[in-house]
Amino acid sequence: MVTLAEVAQHAGVSASTVSYVLSGKRSISANTRQRVEESIRRLGYHPNAGARALASSRSNIIALMVPLRTDMYVPVMMEIAIAVATTARAHGYDVLLLTGEEGPDAVRRVAGSGLADGMILMDVELEDERLPLLRGGDAPGGARPGVRADQPAVLIGLPADASGLTCVDLDFRATGALCVEHLAKLGHRDIAVIGEAPAVYERHTGFAERTLDGLRSGARESGVRLLHRPCEGGYDAMALTLARILDERPGTTGFVVQNESAVEPLLALLRQQGRAVPEDVSVVAVCPEQVAVQASVRLTSVAIPAQEMGRYAVEHLVAKLDGRDGDEVVLIAPELTVRASSGPAPARA
Repeated sequence: MVTLAEVAQHAGVSASTVSYVLSGKRSISANTRQRVEESIRRLGYHPNAGARALASSRSNIIALMVPLRTDMYVPVMMEIAIAVATTARAHGYDVLLLTGEEGPDAVRRVAGSGLADGMILMDVELEDERLPLLRGGDAPGGARPGVRADQPAVLIGLPADASGLTCVDLDFRATGALCVEHLAKLGHRDIAVIGEAPAVYERHTGFAERTLDGLRSGARESGVRLLHRPCEGGYDAMALTLARILDERPGTTGFVVQNESAVEPLLALLRQQGRAVPEDVSVVAVCPEQVAVQASVRLTSVAIPAQEMGRYAVEHLVAKLDGRDGDEVVLIAPELTVRASSGPAPARA
């Protein structure tokens, strides 16, 4: 393994100069910096993580908390995680991935151990139990107090109260309103929403609740009827959900789907029932671009900007670590792309 002293000898400088080039703690001439960086590249030098942490009081690690639940669409979560890891590496940070459902205990563990310089939290609930720790307090109920997360953190998601927090997310409320507005302008008066699994709403997960809020708000403003039904996803669950919707609202001509695993089963069931898309019914989805364009009918959709969310979260966290950024909420405006699955409501409707 190449040592710092060997880099210094190769570049013709002192070991302290190499250290200053790596840490950026002192101003080094451009010529000297260039020689040191060239020696680092040629020799394949990698700073010892433990020694660097001791010298700088930093681990150069970001903790990413992403609980992998069976009722969530894991590919989206992983796309965000990959964007976080790629962006973090570009800023000189590695990522510690925490996938368990530990809640506040994970925040305490990371904060108390010094494992990471900062945290990025996903799967944010409206009343998330992790948030009091990030604000400098204890979790609700006083369970296991004593460790407070006084290190910078960014949420990918938006809780009910975002005060004192930095949050990055798609504007899901605007997303829901945009989907209803699109269908209403096409003349659809009865719209059904096929939502996430019931457990997602039982946890009051932020993105699902805010989308539903936007859907209902948009329906009121557009004067259309809205019916929301959660769905586990998969063919059998979708068949039961669709039967229930058409039994309660037989005049339904517009569907909004916020459940990736329900998309193809819904399209298959509509075909089996002789309901053509978009001639008889229109379908709009909130889903990744790949799901929309690869569906059996190319879906009108609002894409989940997973890469942007991950990148923005890291950039804001790095800025906070460098003392350049305060708390703020960054909501990405939704963009609806019209494809083959939406059209004018049928005349009989």
